[in-house]
Amino acid sequence: MVSALAIGLASCAPKAPPPPPPPPPPKVVAIPPKPMPPNGASGNIYLPPADASGLRRSINRDISNTQIVWNLRSAYNVAALNCSSPKHVDILPRYKAFLTTHAKTLNAYNKKLDAEFKTRYGAKYIAPRESYITSVYNHYALPPTLTDFCDAVNAVMLDGMAIKSAELEPFAVRSLPSIEVVFDDFYRRYEAYRNDLAQWEARYGTSVSAAPPYISATRPAGPTSGAGGS
Repeated sequence: MVSALAIGLASCAPKAPPPPPPPPPPKVVAIPPKPMPPNGASGNIYLPPADASGLRRSINRDISNTQIVWNLRSAYNVAALNCSSPKHVDILPRYKAFLTTHAKTLNAYNKKLDAEFKTRYGAKYIAPRESYITSVYNHYALPPTLTDFCDAVNAVMLDGMAIKSAELEPFAVRSLPSIEVVFDDFYRRYEAYRNDLAQWEARYGTSVSAAPPYISATRPAGPTSGAGGS
């Protein structure tokens, strides 16, 4: 009798509440792809400083007309050595023809370039001249810009096939910016990539490590400053 009463009382006791439901799964955040450098560039290319107008310092700016002619020839030379895709097959023979057609004029400009450096640096002009020439070649050989550089030189070469030697300087003055714009455009896109990357890392985390910076062509002082080029 007592046991039956105890069982009855136990059955009337309130039941334990059910366990709480499990928490919802964490919300999945879709992380957009990490910004990548343009043209397959490395993530640590040096950006030359820009002036108030946004133009970046370059071996092709604020130079004499003699340097402009030399720098155009150097662009042709770099293209002849490096532009090997089928669509650039005409660059090498055009460069050879350019050297033949304008041999005397190019030799005269080479002497004028030496004279400009000698005027500025005196008897020790050879080292800064060689440093300048190396910087010109390095400027044009920036790997991520190669395809666009080759396209630009190819177009300039085609445009200049019929010029006379007496027209070489004005042709170089108006044509060199058509090559330099390749680098201006690349640096603009590279700066945009860096800005996008900084925003991405601020939101989703920084990269694990960074390689030492890649330094593109330096710009030693040429024989002139503020003359002729643009």
